[in-house]
Amino acid sequence: MARYLCTVECPWSPEEAFAYMADVHNFAQWDPGVHQVRLLAGDGTSVGSAYALTLSNATRTVMRYVVEAHEQPRRLLLVAQTAVLRLVDEIRVEPAELGCIVTYDAVLTLNGPLSVFDSLLGVAFERLGDRAADGLKRVLSQPRAERAVSGDVAPSSWVEMLDAALELSVVGSF
Repeated sequence: MARYLCTVECPWSPEEAFAYMADVHNFAQWDPGVHQVRLLAGDGTSVGSAYALTLSNATRTVMRYVVEAHEQPRRLLLVAQTAVLRLVDEIRVEPAELGCIVTYDAVLTLNGPLSVFDSLLGVAFERLGDRAADGLKRVLSQPRAERAVSGDVAPSSWVEMLDAALELSVVGSF
C-alpha cells in the first residue's frame, strides 16, 4: 500500500471548497495528467455516480472512479478499481478561522499477487504526489475570483503516479 496525504489551507468557505473538490471535472484544473473527465453515471454527486478520467499519458488510459461517499460539505470518497490496482481518494474539508482546511488522502494498493510490490510504490507515489499537491495548493490558495480566471494547472497526475510506481515495481505500466 502506498499513501499520499496533502493538507491545504484555503481562503474559501468550506461549502465553496467542497463544491470545487467534489466536482471531479475540476481535477483537470490542478492535475494536468488528467486529459478529460466525463460523467458516466449518476448526477456526479450522489453515491454511485461514476466518472471516466482519461489520462494525459501516451496511451490515454481511462480510469473509472465511483463516488462511494458524498457528505456535503465535509467528505468525498472516490474509488477506482482495475484488474491491477485499487485507488481510494478521500477529500475532507474542515472549517478554519480564515476559510477551511482541505485534506486529500490517496491510497494505492496493488491487487492479487501484485500486492507483493506494494512496498515499492511508496517512494514514487510520494515524489509524484508532491508535484500534484503543488498544483492543488496553487489552486486552493487563490481567492475564488482569481482561480476562476487564472486556469493554473498542476504539474502531475495521481494516475501518472500509479503508472510510474508500477514501472518502478517492475510490473510495467498499465
